[in-house]
Amino acid sequence: MTRIAFPDFIKPSLLFALIALAAPLRATPAPAAGTETLTVAGGCFWCVESDFESVPGVIGAVSGYTGGKTANPTYDQVTKGGTGHYEAVQITFDPARVSREKLLNMFFRSVDPTDAGGQFCDRGNSYRTAIFVSNTGEKTLAQQAKADAQRALGQSVVTPILQQGTFYPAEAYHQDYYKGTKLVLTRFGPKRQHSAYKAYRKACGRDARVKQLWGSAAPFAGS
Repeated sequence: MTRIAFPDFIKPSLLFALIALAAPLRATPAPAAGTETLTVAGGCFWCVESDFESVPGVIGAVSGYTGGKTANPTYDQVTKGGTGHYEAVQITFDPARVSREKLLNMFFRSVDPTDAGGQFCDRGNSYRTAIFVSNTGEKTLAQQAKADAQRALGQSVVTPILQQGTFYPAEAYHQDYYKGTKLVLTRFGPKRQHSAYKAYRKACGRDARVKQLWGSAAPFAGS
């Protein structure tokens, strides 16, 4: 699938896709002792990573791909479709500082969980929302957060809760894109990555839609 939004607007990184052609096999490092992970899909992984790395108690977030069957997928493969993978983010957090329940509630209020076809300007299966769980306890918490979001919205929440499979970190140029300083070419001309990210996020309408849905309960809109 390709991103469809404002005419001719695409992620700046697509113009540098050749960087990924020789990408090595990627593996997710094991979480540090005393930490936990939460894996979610919320559309553009740049945005989800940026949002959750701002949360006290979150140690870090990694953009990647999960939910499909293709091993070591590339960004190009995932966005074209056919791999079954979602653009996702694996969040590592300290449960003594921030709970899984809080992160799940923040996640629902940072996306449009009523949209089954993608998120904001990004359309296609790889941009749908999802929560990935690895055991019954995590599944129960995710179900409770989903039910709470549905009650709060008064609308049907379509975000699925899926069994966690292999998480493949995305290419290096996607990680921490929102604060990168590399000069990239965009629809708006040459920009540093952090500026290109802000322009993309605004043009995609992410914060505007989240504010429309969640109002003052939206934790990241406008960040």
